[in-house]
Amino acid sequence: MTFSGAVHSIHLAPVASEPTISVEQAHAVPGKGLEGDRYYNPEGGAAEDHDPGRELTLIEIETIEALQREVKLEIRPGDARRQIVTRGVPLNHLVGQEFTVGKVAVRGIRLNEPCAHLASLTDKKILPALVHRGGLRAQILTEGVIRPGDEIRPR
Repeated sequence: MTFSGAVHSIHLAPVASEPTISVEQAHAVPGKGLEGDRYYNPEGGAAEDHDPGRELTLIEIETIEALQREVKLEIRPGDARRQIVTRGVPLNHLVGQEFTVGKVAVRGIRLNEPCAHLASLTDKKILPALVHRGGLRAQILTEGVIRPGDEIRPR
């Protein structure tokens, strides 16, 4: 698979259900997630059982732009509650694949389908609009720092 994509923006939520914060970089740690995010810190209110599919979540900026066009849903990149917003990356095709985000190696685990919790924090229209395009859950394989502009490519 060949594609040319990049990190558009990074958004962390230190506490579950709280608004995300846009950051200029994030430290990725295998087995933990992104430092400062709710899944990295069990005190942040996320599930206590470790799930590799919660270490890193990604969504395409193209999907967010489509929501604005198709269902007139005004949503900012951080409102999707995914940590990494990408541009030019076919996330659905990366399930089961290894790829790099900057210098950080990751593995796509499963699609990140929309949930009732996301709808409660945004708008009910988001559920049907994000089916099969709600992003990707990934496992972090190597430690490193991720920044907006970092290249995303197959490994």
